[in-house]
Amino acid sequence: MTTTDSGTVLITGPTRGLGRSATLAMAGRPDGARPDLLLVGRGGPALTEVADAARALGANVRAIGCDLSRLADVRAAAETARDLLGTGAVRPLRALIANAGTMSADTRVASADGYELTFAVNHLAHARLIGDLLGSLAAPARIVLLGSNTYHANVPRRILGVPGAEWRDPLEIARPAPAEQKPGLKSSGVAYSNAKLAILYYAHELQRQAGPGINVSVYEPGWMPGTALGRDAPAAFRAIGRGLARLPGVATAEGSGPKLASVALDDAWAHLRDGAFVVVDQEREVRPVARDRERERRLWAATAELLDRAGTRT
Repeated sequence: MTTTDSGTVLITGPTRGLGRSATLAMAGRPDGARPDLLLVGRGGPALTEVADAARALGANVRAIGCDLSRLADVRAAAETARDLLGTGAVRPLRALIANAGTMSADTRVASADGYELTFAVNHLAHARLIGDLLGSLAAPARIVLLGSNTYHANVPRRILGVPGAEWRDPLEIARPAPAEQKPGLKSSGVAYSNAKLAILYYAHELQRQAGPGINVSVYEPGWMPGTALGRDAPAAFRAIGRGLARLPGVATAEGSGPKLASVALDDAWAHLRDGAFVVVDQEREVRPVARDRERERRLWAATAELLDRAGTRT
């Protein structure tokens, strides 16, 4: 894919923060380098507003309302996207940016399908969407997943109090915490970090499963405390994040959004594949824990099982 053959980009979570910044960066590209946009997010004024803003910059935009905590909604969104692609309302699908995410304050809370909410939104929803649209991607194409260094609790995240991943079998990770377990920063942080480690494992296996001409990478936007991601996080986490967000050198949605758009579209990143990990604007090696062939295979199989279970409920 080149910047003159940008086709259509589907992005989830386009209404705020990093997703909104990336969406408007893509919409604001010059003629010939500007993709058509499929915006997948919760329906309402925020989705309408960002779609209108992108159109005002010259983009051909279609907004698709979708609650990512409901896998039936995700399947419907994928069907709508396929219809738009099939009728020629938008150009061929060249990139899918799995940007949306959440950090639930209470790991006892279940998604509509009965899964722990952080894992359901960050991983399962995107696995469903990608699985349903994989055959619609027009090579050369890119899939960009949103990662985070929280999987190994690096120094900034330790300062913020976000623990690293504590990996278990994916079927256990997907299970909400028991009712008697009290919510707290530790449990919600581990759930978030587990979801981000799952994204790395999934990216590696997805590359093995994807057809030729489809490249898979993972983007980490940098340390962005105080963003909308933590709106469901514990109050103490949000307060610390707001304070740290004012520190010099901290990444911002406005700064990282255009870089995410670049990873999805520009020739400079065309070589990325096999779950390559980009931090802000530099390719980095992941820690050894993030590459485990057996865990990757197990996650792939468990994800299929969890998605199938959800399908029987709809």
